[in-house]
Amino acid sequence: MGKGLAPWARLALVHKVLSRLILANKRIGRTLHLSLLLTKALVARSNTKLAAAFITNRLTGPRRNSNNTGRNRNSRHHLFGHPSPDKANAGILPVLQLVQPYLDVALTQPWIFGLLSPSLAHAMASYASYSTSNSDISTPRSISPSSSVGRSSQSSFTSSNKRMSISSSRRISAANPMSSVDISTIEEAMRMANLDTLRGYSQKNYGEVRQYATTEYISQNQALGYQVLNEPLWNKGKLRRRLIIHSALSLTDAAASTVMKLALRRPPSAGLARVMHMCRQPSDLSSPFTSSSPSSRREYQTSSSPPHPHPHPPHPHLPSLSSPSTPPPPPSLARLVAMPGQTANGSSQGLSFTPEQRVSKNLTGLIPHVMEGADKQCERALKMIRSRQTNIDRYLYLSTLKSQNVDLFYRLLIDNAKEMMPLVYTPTIGDVCLQYSTLYTRPEALYISIKQRKSIRTILKNWPYPNPEICVVTDGSRILGLGDLGVNGVGIPIGKLALYTAAAGIHPEKTLPIVLDCGTANETNLKDPLYLGLRAKRIPVAEQQEFMDEFMEAAAEVYPNMVVQFEDFESEKAFNYLDRYRNKYKCFNDDIQGTGAVVLGGYIGAVNLSGVPIEEQRLVFMGAGSAGVGVAKQLVEFYTKRGLSEQAARDKFWLVDTKGLVTKDRGDKLAEHKKYFARTDNNGHQFRSLEEVIEYVKPTALVGLTATFGVFTESVVRALKASVDAGGLGRRPILFPLSNPLTKAECTFEQAVNWTDGTVIFASGSPFSSFTVKSADHAVTYNPNQGNNVYVFPGIGLGAILAKASRVTDNMIYTSAAALAGSLNADEIHKGLIYPRIERVRDASLIVAREVMKCARRDGVSMLPEEKWTEWEEWGDPALEKYIKEHIYDPVF
Repeated sequence: MGKGLAPWARLALVHKVLSRLILANKRIGRTLHLSLLLTKALVARSNTKLAAAFITNRLTGPRRNSNNTGRNRNSRHHLFGHPSPDKANAGILPVLQLVQPYLDVALTQPWIFGLLSPSLAHAMASYASYSTSNSDISTPRSISPSSSVGRSSQSSFTSSNKRMSISSSRRISAANPMSSVDISTIEEAMRMANLDTLRGYSQKNYGEVRQYATTEYISQNQALGYQVLNEPLWNKGKLRRRLIIHSALSLTDAAASTVMKLALRRPPSAGLARVMHMCRQPSDLSSPFTSSSPSSRREYQTSSSPPHPHPHPPHPHLPSLSSPSTPPPPPSLARLVAMPGQTANGSSQGLSFTPEQRVSKNLTGLIPHVMEGADKQCERALKMIRSRQTNIDRYLYLSTLKSQNVDLFYRLLIDNAKEMMPLVYTPTIGDVCLQYSTLYTRPEALYISIKQRKSIRTILKNWPYPNPEICVVTDGSRILGLGDLGVNGVGIPIGKLALYTAAAGIHPEKTLPIVLDCGTANETNLKDPLYLGLRAKRIPVAEQQEFMDEFMEAAAEVYPNMVVQFEDFESEKAFNYLDRYRNKYKCFNDDIQGTGAVVLGGYIGAVNLSGVPIEEQRLVFMGAGSAGVGVAKQLVEFYTKRGLSEQAARDKFWLVDTKGLVTKDRGDKLAEHKKYFARTDNNGHQFRSLEEVIEYVKPTALVGLTATFGVFTESVVRALKASVDAGGLGRRPILFPLSNPLTKAECTFEQAVNWTDGTVIFASGSPFSSFTVKSADHAVTYNPNQGNNVYVFPGIGLGAILAKASRVTDNMIYTSAAALAGSLNADEIHKGLIYPRIERVRDASLIVAREVMKCARRDGVSMLPEEKWTEWEEWGDPALEKYIKEHIYDPVF
């Protein structure tokens, strides 16, 4: 293939190389790939007509013409003779179409030369060098016959084309058949094929993971040095050991020693023997529990559960394993083992370790020689967050902080809720989910693939914290307004559970985020080489249902006391799962019930401020998905509890989707969840746009759950105001654009104020800033309301956990909304707000949890001992609130 070889010699050499490669490739399985590469090089770099003749000759043998033996003599010149253009094209075009994607890489693969003899490799290399250095070389899209053949050949070829009477473009195509081939499409198909690592395998066989070893966890008491600093979140032993020791304190020396030895699976050490000594002397432990000193109260404020008030009687049959001469323990040990969930000696204190702790934990020199409290550490963290340029960067910093110092993370989140919550959840979490596979650095959840459906119990048991109390699970099929994100949707459960802790005080070790991977319909994810999920189309709905059944059964078996919250499932599945499991398991759906409750809570206040009587209220919902229908159903209950029949209440709602007003006679097949609100009083007339519906209905309230930015246009909002003004003076329109994130909001707060002349009662799903309108002599500041689910779902979860509810009833959901409406203080009411300020979300959650617990008692689903309810029913809310506060997590350094 050297520079000096004649065309026929180069082609013969290529053929020889190709034959040799085919033999070599039998050992490595690349025959077809290399054949196409070399054939491509043959066709693209040599005379087009000669290549066609060569291939045709090799396939069919020498042509013989009895009428003209001179022109078809069996010779080397015959082999590379000049066939007619149409025959040349017929032979070459199929080959070119096959090998086009390999042209540019044919001679750039080093492993090709390793398969050749030295002489052939040298020839190939010299040909490649010649091809790239020749200024006349042409590309597949610009190949010119004149670059590789003589003028006589070109003239003959052109005259043949003229005799065929083809157009100029046809002549170009004949010279370059690849001009019509879409190379990028072929290359993309090949890239996707390489990404599909499951192609050709059975998709119905599922193996079961069998773990033959038990994970050994290091207890917090045993952790030293970097174990203390680097494992604050993945340390199952610390809580387990504390709970065991705490339980042992209620037993006799013999019983406690036996229980702890069996539970911890190790002989009693000297330190354990001191614990045994404490078990025999309950009076020694009375001080930490009953001390009234400020320091004692601070130290025990973070307890996750109070000490047991009634020690168990001695067990007469357990042998004693401790020494009677064991000295009493120091006070610090007594405090450590007495309080489960204690964080004062925890592994994630940052710079708050005392000098004694730094010595006992081998931390000297591993952290700076300075001791700081929570305020100073929060100040440093806030400065770092505010120095970041994007919300994604701020989220990543907070995520790192949570993994290294969980108490500081939640102290920061609780004390700066207004600034931090939008970074931990909406709207930032939407952008995080879109990029999750790229941003991923460490696990924060359980990832359960359909491929591991027989191992769900094993996976659940692998979670590093014992006995989680609240779980948020998604399959990523409808993340916010972003669609099917597959495994990338796991950011939602992670962020949601952070809010359970910050808003309601559920201990972070008692939370469990889960994503169920059933594939994805998102083509962007499937094409992303970094995508972390199953690279396959989402499995059929029926199979997803079976997978969900298996998950719920396994979760109830492994963690029987855990409340399951469904999050961001597709609408049909969301309603189906809720109806299927609500009476069997402890579960609820935040998209349907939580959103409905928070909107209802705001709507109760909005109706009071609107000046429109209840009987004249009419509501239009733009969006008829799971959230829209769930909200509407909650509001129906609001009216039925005020004396209206269910049908009369339902008649106050008009739902609009992408096809217009939802009616029974619209002509399309309605989804099951839409049928409840489908109108029958439209007299056959169909309303195709939101403007038409508003003109027809004359609503007093407009609710948006479309995940479509800007759908509430100026004409729509002004039409809403006009319909309200027509009812009389002093009336105000209710406008709730509830879609998340901000990029999906139906309108902005500023637009709503301007288009209603400041009369709007506004609530959005994502946060907006206050808006000030200035005039010549004064300025008016308008404060937005955020109908964020964080006002209700943490309280629902906490109330269900503390009440030990066997299921979450509809009455508990409605009660949460009524409790939210009643949680506003005088200042918030004076400002015209319909939700508490976000800084007071923890106060609101306590009220919601209290009322949910009482409702669970009324509905007969609370499994708490009867004596507890007897006490609370005697002493009222103060006693119940005290119980709640004793069981919530409050990070203190």
